Amino acid sequence: MTGPSGSEAGSDGDHPDRDGQAAHLPCRVVEGAAHPRSRRPARGAGEGGGLVLRGLPRRGAGTRSERRNASGARLRIRAAGFPAVKTIEDFDWDQQSAARHQVASLASGAFLLESRNVVLLGPPGTGKTDLATALGVIAAHQGHRVLFATATEWVTRLSDAHRQGRLPQELARLRRYGLIIVDEVGYLPFEQDSANLFFQLVSSRYEHASLVLTSNLPFSGWGTVFGDQVVAAAMIDRIVDHADVITLKGASYRLRGRGIDSLPSTRTDITDPAD
Repeated sequence: MTGPSGSEAGSDGDHPDRDGQAAHLPCRVVEGAAHPRSRRPARGAGEGGGLVLRGLPRRGAGTRSERRNASGARLRIRAAGFPAVKTIEDFDWDQQSAARHQVASLASGAFLLESRNVVLLGPPGTGKTDLATALGVIAAHQGHRVLFATATEWVTRLSDAHRQGRLPQELARLRRYGLIIVDEVGYLPFEQDSANLFFQLVSSRYEHASLVLTSNLPFSGWGTVFGDQVVAAAMIDRIVDHADVITLKGASYRLRGRGIDSLPSTRTDITDPAD
């Protein structure tokens, strides 16, 4: 394995299934109030396990090309591993007005063509996973292959590949996905070897393909998660170099009506990775 001081994976020339070139765009930060996660059933859950998504014609409707594209989107969504299918329309934007414009610009899918990342920060229960999933559904609808897993699950996957002597092949295979979603960064700390594996995943996609990450911690707390301030700083530097950072605030929607005012503090202030 190679850490920040070693050679970086991702130089074998593989390209994800997308068009366009990477753009050098600055990190943009948006802060918004928390929104309740919709209590409605996840959109896309149809009878018999089928998926019905906004903008996708139902089977048998539309032109042959539209039906083929809709079928492909359904397959990509099923293969992504989402915990549930969510859409942007599922969010209560009345309480998320500060972030709505930012999310609307992401919904165009331009960030995928420019290999930009999206980082969603906020306390538990503020909708980070739902929003990450909704962006993944949009990406699948636009023709990109997507994979969703928690940070712990990604490390387990990479550890298995490393143990079997096929980590370079696994990283090369993952680079062919237009979007990888890493949920719950910061919920559990990583050992040094796991942190280095996670760094290689981030490094392999730098300026090549997009990541969406969610975390309950500010960047200043990632050093504790990865057990090494140097590794954390190098990782954050690559993530935010071309990224949109959205901070969600407020109490967990899960606590509403339960007589619990707040959870233990989880500050999500945006700090300069170089500090």
